[in-house]
Amino acid sequence: MTQSRSVPARYLTGLVGRDIQASLTPRLHESEADAQGVRLVYRLFDFAADGRTEADLPGLLDALQLVGFAGINVTHPYKQAVIAHLDELSPQAAQIGSVNTVIFREGRRIGYNTDVTGFAENLRSGLPHGTAIDRVVQMGAGGAGAATAHALMDLGVAQLTLFDSDPARANTLADALCAAHGADRAIVGQDLAASITHADGIVNATPMGMAVHPGSAVPRALLEPRLWVTDIVYFPLETQFLREARAAGCTALDGSGMTIYQAVGAFHHFTGLTADPARMRTNFHAALAG
Repeated sequence: MTQSRSVPARYLTGLVGRDIQASLTPRLHESEADAQGVRLVYRLFDFAADGRTEADLPGLLDALQLVGFAGINVTHPYKQAVIAHLDELSPQAAQIGSVNTVIFREGRRIGYNTDVTGFAENLRSGLPHGTAIDRVVQMGAGGAGAATAHALMDLGVAQLTLFDSDPARANTLADALCAAHGADRAIVGQDLAASITHADGIVNATPMGMAVHPGSAVPRALLEPRLWVTDIVYFPLETQFLREARAAGCTALDGSGMTIYQAVGAFHHFTGLTADPARMRTNFHAALAG
């Protein structure tokens, strides 16, 4: 009599965005799945490399759902655009107005945001104990910026000053933050130098610093040793912003922690399993080292 062997659970997942060929996220998810004895395939759907535009987003979602994907991650610049093509949002994703994880379940598409918890945990665990976070300047008010801004509110920031290349987008986010967390806790900045003078820390929530978006959103001359800074960009791990901040004597957190902790949340949504953050961190740095 032949003894049957259990077949490991299998999951199809992926990442949708632009200019994402250097993403380390596939390694994070696939290695964690291997360690837990399940099979997970994580594909990149790079709209820039594939010649796709935002108009192709609904068709791709249809196709992935049809072939049995468990879910996908969504990154720049589609974290807000994807919402129009979903059936349901988690309360947190609805509040933020940004989605970085989509689950296909029983014919429905459900949007979540694990960037919030990922960013909050990175800041909570990465900054020295007792670091002031009362006043923060944030560069960027897009999909990722919405997540980091809500996380900052949850962490107790008293006043968040937003700067964005699109003032209307910054105003929309500031209004949403005040409605959700209290009047006047978020404002749109007018003078970056003056705002940083009164700030405890600076968050870069723009794509600036990525290989395809070189540069820094914050002039080197405005960085002082008393400030802490953090960047959501993780490739390269040391962006121009972080390099100049460290040279100025600032406490600096790179984007690896946010990436790892948001992946922990997404992995749970995809598989129902709890990822090991320490193991994910080890795999992240192994992948980064090549």
